[in-house]
Amino acid sequence: MQTADCGLRGPKRTLMNPHLLIAVSAHGFGHIGQTAPVLQALRARLPRLKVTVRSAAPSFKIRERFGADIEHQSIQLDIGMIQRNALEVRVEESARAYRAFHTSWAERVAAEAEVLSALRPDLVLANVPYLSLAAATRCRVPAVALCSLSWADIYRHYCEGRRREAGQVLDEMLSSYNSALCFLQPEPSMPMRGIANGRPIGPIAQLGTARREELLGKIGAAPHERLIMISLGGMDARLPIENWRDLSGLRLIVPAAWQAGHPCATAFEDLGMPFADAMASCDALIGKPGYGSFVEAACLGLPVLYLERPDWPEAPYLVRWLERQGRCAPLRSPQIETGSIRPMLETLWSLPSPTVAPRGVDEAAAYLAGLLA
Repeated sequence: MQTADCGLRGPKRTLMNPHLLIAVSAHGFGHIGQTAPVLQALRARLPRLKVTVRSAAPSFKIRERFGADIEHQSIQLDIGMIQRNALEVRVEESARAYRAFHTSWAERVAAEAEVLSALRPDLVLANVPYLSLAAATRCRVPAVALCSLSWADIYRHYCEGRRREAGQVLDEMLSSYNSALCFLQPEPSMPMRGIANGRPIGPIAQLGTARREELLGKIGAAPHERLIMISLGGMDARLPIENWRDLSGLRLIVPAAWQAGHPCATAFEDLGMPFADAMASCDALIGKPGYGSFVEAACLGLPVLYLERPDWPEAPYLVRWLERQGRCAPLRSPQIETGSIRPMLETLWSLPSPTVAPRGVDEAAAYLAGLLA
């Protein structure tokens, strides 16, 4: 991968009240989770920072992770991939959406550039809508990309060589990404073929405060019982936990939307504590391969049972990284159907418990602060 000079173009300015515009993909909650700790560290450096967030993600999630004082403008800035559920992509539907999106590409860039010109940000941070980067370039606003993947990688995997328009779409995507001052690529990232301005940084995670005793009390669990967080990354999916029988000594924390009737299950939303704190108070995670959950678990030293995503191109890189940095095992159909997870968890708990430092948070914040200050 070629790494470009990522310095700020043009003379530096001193900004008393800098304005940061954040553009966030709404494909699950991973892009929010990857951006939020960087923003928190950046605001510690620049307390008077004004923040505008443009994203189609739910307002409650934006404010929960970015702060109640930010301005949220609800807008669909990219396609991501259209999902059938948390693990399956609707490939043809996604391809048609990209074709429609890029049919009027020049008009979209011009319209978004008008919005940026009116908002007058001092810097655009995109995780990782390329439309925002193209618009920033058009109206000469400095811009930075931050993500462990690019949508060009994902689109290429599903559509290159299969769609007549794929070449043009990829050219416009890559041109937009490469127009940024820099593409910050937190560990573990995909290779990102075609990105010439990449800058590798360390892992990014927002770690909560362990409140285990309080959590046990809220659940009504005994001190010896193990707490298992089940989180599938903000996408519509459900595990058949009503069929899980062999859960002696285990307590499950699950989304309230599941309306789980299992006596060992508690809805996360009933706990009255931030997700990061609940995660830091648990003994293991069940989830799908996703940047936020995998890196957070590695930083907390939590073992992970993961549902396989055989067709998601980012998944192999995440799994290989977690195999090196943490403790994990795939959760396959028999275990999913019957809930026979205890033997797998006992094996993982018996292994050494390494932890990873989320050093990419401060690396990204320091770089952005240098551009804004």
